[in-house]
Amino acid sequence: MSKKDSGATVILAYLNEKNRPYSAQDVFCNLQKEHGLGKTAVVKAMELLALEGKIKEKVYGKQKIYFADQAQFKDVSDADLKAMDSQISELSAEVQSLTQSCKQLDAELKELNSSLTTEEMISEIRELKAECSGYRARLEKIKSATNHVTPEEKEKVYKDRDVYVKEWRKRKRLASDMINAILEGYPKSKKEFLDEVGVETDEDCKVAVPST
Repeated sequence: MSKKDSGATVILAYLNEKNRPYSAQDVFCNLQKEHGLGKTAVVKAMELLALEGKIKEKVYGKQKIYFADQAQFKDVSDADLKAMDSQISELSAEVQSLTQSCKQLDAELKELNSSLTTEEMISEIRELKAECSGYRARLEKIKSATNHVTPEEKEKVYKDRDVYVKEWRKRKRLASDMINAILEGYPKSKKEFLDEVGVETDEDCKVAVPST
């Protein structure tokens, strides 16, 4: 059997098996990977099969549609059609159920793959225990220290801080008032004046008055 005849045989069997309309492009896409048929060979084979009356051809505008010769199939009764419809519905429901089960199993598989293995859990527990031991040692060291700050000393530090912060604000305000008064009669900019007299502001030193 020649390659040409082989291609026509494959296409004829395919159309009879599927028993639905296809264009030459559809048949080429569906059979090319498995049978290695070229598009030109598919077009010629389908035209030849139609010419020989082995398949039927319908023309819609510029497109040709091919399908199996229905005369070769036996008539189907209404009862048979209903039975096939029922079977299709059952199979569709089964497919939907299986698809849902596959999605659920896939989700469970992804969750299991992202979980730690037994060996990884043992290693993680070992590391956490070592970390906890280090924290306990540090805590015991702190508890046993004799240079703890008393509540009275802590209170004094906070009060001193408040005094210094208030003084800082006061002096900054006084300095700002003095500089502004001088700048009223100064011919240059504020920045030039500060550079000339060598004054460094809080902003120059990248510091700010703490909040109380």
